[in-house]
Amino acid sequence: MTDRTKPTSETRAAEREEASAAHDADRAPTPDEEAVAETLELDPEVVKSEKEMAERGAKQKGEGRI
Repeated sequence: MTDRTKPTSETRAAEREEASAAHDADRAPTPDEEAVAETLELDPEVVKSEKEMAERGAKQKGEGRI
């Protein structure tokens, strides 16, 4: 794919506007939804994986680091 395009100034302006816009949830959870969430059991494998990923992210160095 060798055909490349250069974004117009309008495109860049739209991207800047979108990037600076607030990014919030559409609504807060209802009390019923919160109650159900509190009763759910977490999968131990998912918990383990999440902890590993958080640890990797905390120790990340170099390119790709946020």
